[in-house]
Amino acid sequence: MTVNLPQLRAFLAVVDAGGFSAAAAELGMSQSAVSHAVAALERELAAPLLVRATPARTTALGARVLPHARLALSAARSVEQIAAEATGTMTGTVRLAATPTVCQGLVPGLLRHWREEQPRITVRVFEGDSAEVAGWLADGTTDAAVLIDPPPGPGVQLAEDAYRALLPRDHPLADEPLVDLRDLEDDQFLISPNGCEARIRTIHGLAGLRFSPTHRVRDLATLISMVQAGIGVTVLSEVSRSLIPSDLVLLPLAPQTSRRLVLTGPSDRPWHPAIRTLADSAVDHLARVASLPAVAEEAGVAGAARVAGAARVAGAARVAGAARVAGVAGEARDREAGKAREAGAPQPLPRHAP
Repeated sequence: MTVNLPQLRAFLAVVDAGGFSAAAAELGMSQSAVSHAVAALERELAAPLLVRATPARTTALGARVLPHARLALSAARSVEQIAAEATGTMTGTVRLAATPTVCQGLVPGLLRHWREEQPRITVRVFEGDSAEVAGWLADGTTDAAVLIDPPPGPGVQLAEDAYRALLPRDHPLADEPLVDLRDLEDDQFLISPNGCEARIRTIHGLAGLRFSPTHRVRDLATLISMVQAGIGVTVLSEVSRSLIPSDLVLLPLAPQTSRRLVLTGPSDRPWHPAIRTLADSAVDHLARVASLPAVAEEAGVAGAARVAGAARVAGAARVAGAARVAGVAGEARDREAGKAREAGAPQPLPRHAP
């Protein structure tokens, strides 16, 4: 029996892309070449691995082969990257998973930075909820992930992401420097039932309040639009600040709580070596951005929480003197926009989250 990496790569591409034509586009091959590679693998294993349907899906045998195929390709990539690291020619593709708020508020700035600083490394982003992100990292669908409050391990903490109150600018508390959650008890509370719900429940518990949201919406843009419409208020993390339109304010919240955003690789197998390069580069970039609020906003990490003492990947040693991204740029922008509106200055149209 001769099973080779191109066959496994084609099989995985069809599974991940959901079909042969999409897999061919992903691999830069013709559809017939992908089909031949998968067929050759099935001949070697003497059984079908895929159900040819739309979308394509694995057979029972294919589902058993799938995790081993991912491990085999991951190991091959690691061998190639170790050699590249040793010769100073780091290249390759890193598949990075993150939740929607992280993808929208933090990742764009990092992608631009990595493209400029590490042009030989390609980063492909996978967006999903917290459970999906953790699952993709565990089963090898992705090489790395930005996890929220993971257990202690050899990851790099990118930010300490504080929770904030999101209010319309004409709300009675919109000009307060700090909003107590108990003062919002009479407002309708909106929630997006994702990985943050458990933490927002905790904030309510700390405030001695019953958690009873009036509306539950899945999409972040819908949540923001409902606050814009005056339907209610909500709690978002600081990393969301760059997505907030000018007719809303994102204010410090009591009780004060936060979440850790950690860039990490898998816990049960060797990391793609390029992750270490990307992680160190991200820490340096966020530390520089933290000291330049205007640049922070432009880079897509406006107010992106605190850049906490980031742990170096190989030994989790804390980087001393890590800077804060405390939301200064975003809060200053909010105050200035409020002053301009009071003075009757023309205002730009609200900027909605994608």
